Amino acid sequence: MGDLLVVFPDPPPALLAQTLDLGGYRWKAVGNAAVATQHEPSDGWLGAVVCAETDPDDAFAVCRVLRKRDTPLEPILLLVSGAQLSELELREDLFDDFCLSPFHPRELEARLRHLFWRAGRAPRAELVEYGDLVLNLETYQAALDTRPLDLTYMEYELLKFFALHSGKVFTREQLLSRVWGYEYYGGARTVDVHVRRLRAKLGEEHAALIQTVRSVGYRFGQPRWSPGGADA
Repeated sequence: MGDLLVVFPDPPPALLAQTLDLGGYRWKAVGNAAVATQHEPSDGWLGAVVCAETDPDDAFAVCRVLRKRDTPLEPILLLVSGAQLSELELREDLFDDFCLSPFHPRELEARLRHLFWRAGRAPRAELVEYGDLVLNLETYQAALDTRPLDLTYMEYELLKFFALHSGKVFTREQLLSRVWGYEYYGGARTVDVHVRRLRAKLGEEHAALIQTVRSVGYRFGQPRWSPGGADA
C-alpha cells in the first residue's frame, strides 16, 4: 500500500489542504472518478478524503469507483454538511467514516488518525504538540489553534526546542548552544530578538507561552513544579 492520499475535489477546500499538509499527509487532488483511477500510484492509494459538499454526485461517484473494485480502497473519509446526513443512509458501504463540514482541523485529524490506526497504517509525519500548538518535524510547518505561523528557520528551531522541553528553564547561553550551536558567535541578544519575534507571531493571547524567568532566561509553557517564586 502506498503513502499517497487521494482527495476530492480539485482543488480541495483550503482548510482541508492545510490540515492534511500540517498533519504530514502526502496527497493528490482529483476532479472526478476517472482521474482518480488514471492517476492512482502503482502501489495504490493510501486512502481517500472526499468532500461531498459542493458536488455530491461526483463525490459519491469517486467513492463508488474506489470502493467497488477487486480490492476496495479503505479507509475513505467523507466530508458532508449537516443537510446531507440523510443522503448517507443508503450509501454506508461507500465510506468508513464521515465528518461534518465545516470541520475543526483537530477533529478531522483525530478521525483520520483513528481510521489509519484501525487499518494498521501510520502515514503521519512526526509531530510536536503542546496544547493548540502543532509543529510538523518533516515539513517545518507550524500552526497555533489551526492558524499557520509564518516562521523563519531559526524561529521554528527555537519554538521546536521550547515545545520539546516545556516547563524547563534555560539560560540565554544554553539556548544559544542548544539551538544555534556551539559554533555560533552571536551574543545573547540574538535569543531575546527571536523570543520577541516569536511572541509577536504567537499573538497576544498566546505570547505568554514563552515566559521570562527573572535573572535566568526563558521557560516555555507551565513549570513542572512551582518553587513559589514569581517570574517577570
